[in-house]
Amino acid sequence: MANPIVKIKVKNFGEMTAELYPDKAPKTVENFLGLVKDGFYEGLVFHRVISGFMIQGGGMNENLESKHAKSIKGEFRANGFMGNDLHHARGVLSMARTSDPDSASSQFFIMHADAGYLDSQYAGFGKLTDGYDVLDKIASVRTGSHGWYDDVPKDAVVIEKMEIVSE
Repeated sequence: MANPIVKIKVKNFGEMTAELYPDKAPKTVENFLGLVKDGFYEGLVFHRVISGFMIQGGGMNENLESKHAKSIKGEFRANGFMGNDLHHARGVLSMARTSDPDSASSQFFIMHADAGYLDSQYAGFGKLTDGYDVLDKIASVRTGSHGWYDDVPKDAVVIEKMEIVSE
């Protein structure tokens, strides 16, 4: 059975395509696909951008107001889930969370560079198959301080549309 494929269209930047891995993080992939089907991500932004590390989005609008989704159990080794051995290499999609290992909901990040120290600590669930040029363009935007973060884009990086290409 083929892995699900999702397209992420980012306004003024282009499209990224990702393959998701339900064999590594089944509930995470199910949750992500459900949010994509519901149009949850449309109009939300990548609100943290750290070149050489990652870009994070999926939980705030252009005004940096939070949009909430239900939390799910973190599917990573440090949380007792042994089936996920996905390495946090460039292009990997992973779930953001607070210090609570079961606080992942809608926010995700895409690795701009390898960060092996995140392995077993966060639920990696997919990887870009196309659009690395878009990832690089986003990672190069100007950022500044806003609230808790020092890495917020000066100009909003908006998720225009996410769609499931195949399930």
